[in-house]
Amino acid sequence: MRDIEKEIWHKLCEIEQKENVKVIYAVESGSRAWGVESPDSDYDVRFIYVRNREDYLRLEEHRDVIEWQLDDVLDINGWDLKKTLIQFHKGNATLFEWANSPIVYKITDEWKEIYNIGKKYFSKKSALYHYYGTANSTYMQYLQNDEVKYKKYVYALRPLLACKYIEDNHSIPPVRFEELVKQNIPAELSEEIKRMLCIKAESNEKTLNPRLPVIQRYIEDELVRYKQISKAMADDRTEEWEALNKVFLRLVEN
Repeated sequence: MRDIEKEIWHKLCEIEQKENVKVIYAVESGSRAWGVESPDSDYDVRFIYVRNREDYLRLEEHRDVIEWQLDDVLDINGWDLKKTLIQFHKGNATLFEWANSPIVYKITDEWKEIYNIGKKYFSKKSALYHYYGTANSTYMQYLQNDEVKYKKYVYALRPLLACKYIEDNHSIPPVRFEELVKQNIPAELSEEIKRMLCIKAESNEKTLNPRLPVIQRYIEDELVRYKQISKAMADDRTEEWEALNKVFLRLVEN
């Protein structure tokens, strides 16, 4: 186990002790999970936790998130079990990314049971709308100038490629950027992405580089297309709560 993994494990144990919770799942999110980290990328650790039964029965409510650490190396925060199940019901795309992260720091049987139920609540419309919104926000805020951070190209391209995966496969998209790029995209775009990633991998995250016309045009065209598709798509969210309620009660009672 690498030193950083030992430190993350120590932090998770510290959270359990000081917050009186049980961490049932912990993963890496963000650029390291996507496989496109820069030399100075931090570690974005996300975890799911369960409180004691008595805490869920109290009149005063606990916060449903734990924000543990945020510095140049570690960004650690987690969601409560109840919040997690509610977000599965909403088809929260970020939660599905955590659930499918290729870098797992801790996993339990409780989490496996939860996700076996939660994945049935995946919503194509919710995910498509989320990814379109993420890409559009990145484009509007960071990709308007003649020089841009290539990190922001990843932050716009990845959600648009996730939209393509959902459109073509009607299922949860992969987390790794390289898997999304393997889709049927123009050869010119694929080559330009490879070149951009090579430059990014050797650069500081704040480095500005010239805009790349091929990537810029693809982002702009796909934003127009997925805005229309996401609006026109029928709501496919699962309405029933029973399965989520049952797993919540079972885990809280144990």
